[in-house]
Amino acid sequence: MDDFTQEELRALDSEGRALLTQHKICTWEGKEKTLTLINVYCPHADPGKPERLAFKMRFYRLLQIRAEALLAAGSHVIILGDLNTAHRPIDHWDAVNLECFQEDPGRKWMDHLLSNLGCQAGSHTGPFIDSYRCFHPKQKGAFTCWSTVSGARHLNYGSRLDYVLGDRTLVMDTFQASFLLPEVMGSDHCPVGAVLSVSSVPAKQCPPLCTRFLPEFAGTQLKILRFLVRLEQDPVFRQSALQLSNQTPVQMRQNKARVRSTRSRPSQAGSSRGQKNLMSYFQPSSSRPRASSNLELPSLGTLMTPKTSEEDVMANVVEGRAKASEAKDEKEVRTSFWKSLLGGPLPMPLCGGHREPCVMRTVKKPGPNLGRHFYMCARPQGPPTDPSSRCSFFLWSRPS
Repeated sequence: MDDFTQEELRALDSEGRALLTQHKICTWEGKEKTLTLINVYCPHADPGKPERLAFKMRFYRLLQIRAEALLAAGSHVIILGDLNTAHRPIDHWDAVNLECFQEDPGRKWMDHLLSNLGCQAGSHTGPFIDSYRCFHPKQKGAFTCWSTVSGARHLNYGSRLDYVLGDRTLVMDTFQASFLLPEVMGSDHCPVGAVLSVSSVPAKQCPPLCTRFLPEFAGTQLKILRFLVRLEQDPVFRQSALQLSNQTPVQMRQNKARVRSTRSRPSQAGSSRGQKNLMSYFQPSSSRPRASSNLELPSLGTLMTPKTSEEDVMANVVEGRAKASEAKDEKEVRTSFWKSLLGGPLPMPLCGGHREPCVMRTVKKPGPNLGRHFYMCARPQGPPTDPSSRCSFFLWSRPS
């Protein structure tokens, strides 16, 4: 740990990228051992941010120191999760076209961490074994991560970034299988796993962070007070509340009377006892002359519309239909005019490789073309030798 400062250690641990749990296991020989699981999500090295590559390598170094210290203390160790590095060319879809593939610092770190491919006794170099390559040393297309933007998962155009690494003794003695689950959807990664021939030994007492201690899983009815938080009251409010609590009943009645006296008195129309008139809820409009107070409401008979003759009804119907037809014709004329003026979006161009409609994309990389639109093949990304994969068609969109 002398290679790290306290500030660097806090920075490496501040992103919450590692979760360690310890378990007691019993091997087939009946021996009890401690097993430490280190579940990690290692940093990604952004080409545009060289400081993240340095952060990633320091995280790798600290992870290795922690794992080797646990091994030295007598515990078995499994490192599993997203290591964010494709170790061998067989683990990457385009390793042949990548420059200096083997010179990548992350791959060099894994070379020193892992034993050589295979489980032979003479191939030991590092303290850990890639369990999947131990059981499937020559399996091609065994990928765990694909680009969701290019639809590369459809043609299995990805890389293997997720691993189950175990210390050499544990893998040789207890590992029965190691597998990938590419059919499980829901992320740009797929799950990975392994099978061990061990049994777990229950702890004598549950750890403090066990789920059973959480109130939502305790199995008891929660009170509403658990969801309320006591607020800190300022001194002025606390003093006024204290004064109110110390008032005598006579003072409280006087305060109530004082509050009632300050209220505005109700209007004369609603002050009379008994049921109010419906007209008391309406106010006359200021633009119209006010009606006299002696005006009575018209009777129901005067509000009824007199019957019209059949000829008048038919004339009104014919006139309404004529107006509706004229409005419809006018709307169609306006619609056809705007359609002739605005032709709408142009049809998608056809790609050169498949003669199929393209898709429009937007440049998001900073530079002079940021925000520009372009057309490209709509098929998913795949190996260049696969005719069903995306072709190399590219066309800039015309400016709007």
